[in-house]
Amino acid sequence: MIRTSVKITAIVLALLICASGMAFAAKAKKPAKEMDVGTMLMESFELMNKGKFPQAQKMLDQVLAKDPGNPLALNNMAAIMVKQNKFDKADTYLNQALTRSKGYMVQVNRVCQVRGICVAFKPAATGAGNQELEPLIKMNINMVKQYMSDEPLAGKGPR
Repeated sequence: MIRTSVKITAIVLALLICASGMAFAAKAKKPAKEMDVGTMLMESFELMNKGKFPQAQKMLDQVLAKDPGNPLALNNMAAIMVKQNKFDKADTYLNQALTRSKGYMVQVNRVCQVRGICVAFKPAATGAGNQELEPLIKMNINMVKQYMSDEPLAGKGPR
């Protein structure tokens, strides 16, 4: 009888030790902290500024997955499309951004020109914005449209 209770106690102790070890292992394997949209927007801008457009595009895709229609992400994605000579896509991104840009306040502290026409904006790290994004996006739309009208048509020469 005593041997049975000792065996049961030993088994219970072993199970408790295993369970606590598994709980500790689960805590140790916490996923990496997920970045917020603001941080991702700033980091994507820095990547663009360094000429790392594919990495910036991936990060902006993540921003748009979290915040579909984010006008700043759409604007900066348009700058990447300009870099890739995809002016129709740039125009599409900018027009999508325009629909949500009215009243969207940003603190623009630096801009990035891509091919001299489309401007990407880097928001301030903290604080509320002091500049509305809508007129900036309209300016980009005008620049892209002007550039598109100056480009020769494929196989047809100058417009």
